[in-house]
Amino acid sequence: MTIGGREIGAERPVLVIAEIGVNHDGSVETALALVAAAAKAGADAVKLQVFTAERLLHPSARFANYQSDRTTAVDPAAMLRRYELADEALSVIVAAIRDAGLIPIATPFSPADVDRVVAIGAAAIKIASPDLVNKVLLGRACATRLPMILSTGAAARAEIDAAVEWLRLRAANLSLLHCVSSYPTSPAETNLRWIVDLARFGLPVGYSDHSTELIAGALAIASGASIIEKHLTYDTSAAGPDHSASFDPGQFAEYVKLIRLAEQMRGSATRHVLDCENDVRSVSHQSLVAARTIDKGTAITHADLTCQRPGDGISAWELDAIVGRRAAVRIEAGALLSQAALSPAMLDSSSEAGNAR
Repeated sequence: MTIGGREIGAERPVLVIAEIGVNHDGSVETALALVAAAAKAGADAVKLQVFTAERLLHPSARFANYQSDRTTAVDPAAMLRRYELADEALSVIVAAIRDAGLIPIATPFSPADVDRVVAIGAAAIKIASPDLVNKVLLGRACATRLPMILSTGAAARAEIDAAVEWLRLRAANLSLLHCVSSYPTSPAETNLRWIVDLARFGLPVGYSDHSTELIAGALAIASGASIIEKHLTYDTSAAGPDHSASFDPGQFAEYVKLIRLAEQMRGSATRHVLDCENDVRSVSHQSLVAARTIDKGTAITHADLTCQRPGDGISAWELDAIVGRRAAVRIEAGALLSQAALSPAMLDSSSEAGNAR
């Protein structure tokens, strides 16, 4: 997957998304200040939310508990209307994101909002967790052919399986984010090992972080995440639904720093001897050593050998292959064994019999 020119995957640099969401409080100026803060903190992308309360909410819609605790609005529609941004305002913010060298990403909440996301020039579409089951929205998003990032919060495993299968049939350019739909998410409910479970699809995977732990993003990298999304706010104590599960600019900068450290420590997927290990390897690996003098022509036994550092001779691991071979020269006690001091290896009797057949 490529988003805004950035390749996304396990062997690529982690994409850190600063989610502004509704933390702009309906103010373009606040949104622009958060874009600047995201760039300064080291984020790679900024995510916006594109919605209208009227299209998103049925009259029977109700607050989630965390929302009712953090707003004075009389109902969800009244709360969300405060955070609506017109297309002109969104375009200004997207331009600022690009000017800062960051990638604009947006979450639509209705099919009409998908068209708005395309119109403002977002590089990718993020689908919020509740819409994992929204085929109408998913279908419209697929039709754009933009990269799609799908969050999986509050979804049953079977629902995730069904959504991925449905989207693959429509050739969606897809990545998946582990998410826990609780604001904030406690450490005991974070379940970062679910990132590993999402990897079973063979798609890029990541983590949409609603915790308040600075180390969470870094731990997600260790669990295989190649995308990290985290809310950014100007003040975690501000009134509003998402501020308390967000990081302020200073916290976000430290969060990104830990992610970059984890990214370095993650390393490659294939085990091999590193250049930095060669010195210790040669000094501390053990070699086969003559435990006593071995006369020329003598068949070598286990009792003739011991293992000592350094690893400049025949590896200690070759013990069983060396026992039974004959000394080609006299080998003094304490000498490191070498192939030159040994007669050529002989085929065992079973091998010789096999060859004769």
